[in-house]
Amino acid sequence: MSRRVMIVGCGRLGATIADALLERGDEVVVLDTDAENFRRLRPRPRLRMIVADGASHEALRRAGVESVSAFVAATGLDTINAMAAQSAQTTFRIPSVVCRVNDQARRRMYEEFGLKTISSTDYLSGLAVEALDA
Repeated sequence: MSRRVMIVGCGRLGATIADALLERGDEVVVLDTDAENFRRLRPRPRLRMIVADGASHEALRRAGVESVSAFVAATGLDTINAMAAQSAQTTFRIPSVVCRVNDQARRRMYEEFGLKTISSTDYLSGLAVEALDA
């Protein structure tokens, strides 16, 4: 069963997530403030790329946020990700929302707000510790 997913941020992480979701058959809408970042993606029928600020309620509405069932905030800026994810979760009532966080202090705070977070810092530090123990 395919879903309609919105991703804010088309850096390496956002583009990789978009590719993976498209391969699964999902429909994906990607927002980024810099059109140059869309070079990471090749155009496909189930992909829309929109130059817009994902932290703006109006931009999210114009991009069709009210019709998505999942939302990923994946920019390189924790504050933008938190604002976008919180809007998706509370204002637009998106059932599945994920927020990228780099700063561990912010991660705890965002989780207290009820946001589901992902952190490359946590993941990579865990891999480094495992590698040291191997």
